Amino acid sequence: MKITDLITWFEAWANPAWCESWDNCGWQIEPGVLQEETRVLVCLTPTLAVMEEAIAENANLIFAHHPLIFNPLKSLRTGEAIAEMVRLAFTHNIGIYTGHTNFDQVQDGTADVLAQILELKEVTPIELTQGGLGYGRVGLLEPFLTLQELLATIQTRLAPPNLIFSPTADLQQTISRVAVLGGSGASYISAVAKTGAQAYLTSDCKFHQFQESRDRNLILIDAGHYATERPACDRLVQKFQSLNLDWVQLSQKDEDFRQFFA
Repeated sequence: MKITDLITWFEAWANPAWCESWDNCGWQIEPGVLQEETRVLVCLTPTLAVMEEAIAENANLIFAHHPLIFNPLKSLRTGEAIAEMVRLAFTHNIGIYTGHTNFDQVQDGTADVLAQILELKEVTPIELTQGGLGYGRVGLLEPFLTLQELLATIQTRLAPPNLIFSPTADLQQTISRVAVLGGSGASYISAVAKTGAQAYLTSDCKFHQFQESRDRNLILIDAGHYATERPACDRLVQKFQSLNLDWVQLSQKDEDFRQFFA
């Protein structure tokens, strides 16, 4: 499969037209690789470490969830990370493509994979967008879990370096309905509260957002950006593998940019 065919397949599934106006989906760098046989390295975030991995593996496409170029660039200068990524991409003929907010909405996208990991049933989007798709997922736990059991399940299955949750008087309370949204999902707290979910798994939550959740009788669970979105990258590798590409691999140099001192 040529790179142009892979991108056509992906965009038929996760249309870049669904990308939010503030986002930057699609090609970040295309140095003339469209007609090459696909050797793709999938990652959460395109970094210099991932680029070096792609060079070492002789990959010709980095397929990332997070955009390389998010805000308009005013310059490209030696010593800057994005400038170095651009230089290496053209020097080694490696394209960089991003599926971001379009990938968040689809079946088997970031939110859907989280719901599957928690084995949620009767799943629906937190917020509908188009065609039955949307941001986040909310569904039922079967069987029900105590809050302590739910937290332990998240810790085991996502392995976050630090799991934060809002104040609660009872870790033994029964949780039957859970909402999930990979990445920064605090802006959906109000929408989640309207779904009847008792707990909400997401990331990048601030101090007063935990207060807001408590005031709405919603248990906010922050497992970190990397832990909540990296599983969808693994699922994307599996889907690419089903297409019989020449070579596809999940990056081993992808990074969680937060570390916690024990």
